[in-house]
Amino acid sequence: MFEKLRSGEDEEPGPGGPGMQPGAGAEQPAEDGGQIGIGGLMGKRAQLEEAIDYVGVMIKNLRDKRTALEKDIEKESVDIRNLREKLQKVGEYIEEENRGIGELAGKRRQVEVEADEVGRLIESMRSKLSGVDRIIDSEGDTIKRIRESQG
Repeated sequence: MFEKLRSGEDEEPGPGGPGMQPGAGAEQPAEDGGQIGIGGLMGKRAQLEEAIDYVGVMIKNLRDKRTALEKDIEKESVDIRNLREKLQKVGEYIEEENRGIGELAGKRRQVEVEADEVGRLIESMRSKLSGVDRIIDSEGDTIKRIRESQG
């Protein structure tokens, strides 16, 4: 029906309708037999009402589609905001981990310094113990020689 309106065709051509010459309907009676052609006018009115209803449905469908798109866009917007927040949290986590790694590196350096100091102390003690051991060995040898000579 709407396609016929779009193409300019009528189901029942009336006076002055498409395909009619101006003034041609005035001399010929309309298909319903009336001189005025009220039947044709009523048909056109019915067609126009149907066309208006169809346009109304089209408008409603377009509004529904637009509303659906608005909802989809809002949902995507919320999803993107959530992703942004997650990324910010990930960024904060990375920064925190980098600070933690820096602190651990500082502590490791401090422990290394302490380990080096302990190593030096051990080496010093080893050296002193070696000296004491030499003294004890020397004194032990001296005592042994004295006993051997007395005995």
